[in-house]
Amino acid sequence: MRTALRALAATAAALLAVTALSPAAQARPEPEAPEEFVALRSVDPTIIQEMRYTTAHTFLGERVDGYRQPVCILTRPAARALHLAQKRLLRQGYSLKVYDCYRPQRAVDHFVRWAKDLDDQSMKGEFYPRVDKDRLFEDGYIAEKSGHSRGSTVDLTLVRLPALPTRPYRPGERLAPCFAPKDERFPDNSVDMGTGYDCFDTLSHTDDPRIQGPQRANRQLLKRTLTEVGFVNLPEEWWHFTFRPEPFPDTYFDFPVHRRPVAGH
Repeated sequence: MRTALRALAATAAALLAVTALSPAAQARPEPEAPEEFVALRSVDPTIIQEMRYTTAHTFLGERVDGYRQPVCILTRPAARALHLAQKRLLRQGYSLKVYDCYRPQRAVDHFVRWAKDLDDQSMKGEFYPRVDKDRLFEDGYIAEKSGHSRGSTVDLTLVRLPALPTRPYRPGERLAPCFAPKDERFPDNSVDMGTGYDCFDTLSHTDDPRIQGPQRANRQLLKRTLTEVGFVNLPEEWWHFTFRPEPFPDTYFDFPVHRRPVAGH
C-alpha cells in the first residue's frame, strides 16, 4: 500500500510540474511599448512630473491599476512638442508640470469599476462634491475608453519658478472641494487655475465664464502655449491636451506605466 501511495504522489508531482511549465500555465507576458513611445524625461528632463495615479491622491482614493512607476510616457512627437513648449515657458519664468501622460487600458477599466461602485465615495469631498456618482458616465467624467491610452494625450499645468515642493497626500486627511479657493484646496505648487486637477465640475471647463482674472490668464497661457506647438485642448478640462496628428489615432495600448517598456527608445 505504501509503495502504491508513493507512486501516486510521484505521479501527481510530475503532473504538477508539467502543468507549471506548460505555456497555458505560465504568466501572460506584458504588452510591449512600440518604439514610438518614449519617457518624457529622456526628451526634456526639466519638465516637472507629479504622476498622481501612482499615489493615493486620486478620485479613487488609491493607486490606479497599471501605474507601477511615476514616469511620464508619451509618443515621441508629443514629447518633442512639450519640449518646445517648455523652452518657451522657461523664458517667461514658468515650467510645465505633468500629472498624467500615457494611461494603460487596465487603468481605464479600473476607473469604470470604481464608477459603478456607488458605495465607494471616499474622495467625493474633494473631486466631485456637486456631482452624484451615478451620473459620472452620463455627464462624461468617466468613459470606457480614453485618448490617454493612445499615447499622445497629457494632463498638465504650469508652475511658477523656482518651484516649491508639494507635500504628499496623507490618506484619510480632511478633504477640501477642488473648486475652493487655492489656499483651501489640497496644496499644489502650480499656479492657480481656478480648480484643482481632476475636478469633476463645470468650473473645470477651460473657458467657463465664472473663471476670471489671474486664474483665467493662467489657463489661457497654458492653452495658447500648447496650441502653438500642436496640441488641442479638451474644452471640458483645462488640464487635458492631445497632440495632433496622433501617431496611433485608433489604438488603445495596455502596457504598464514603467521605465522598462520604453528603455532604450
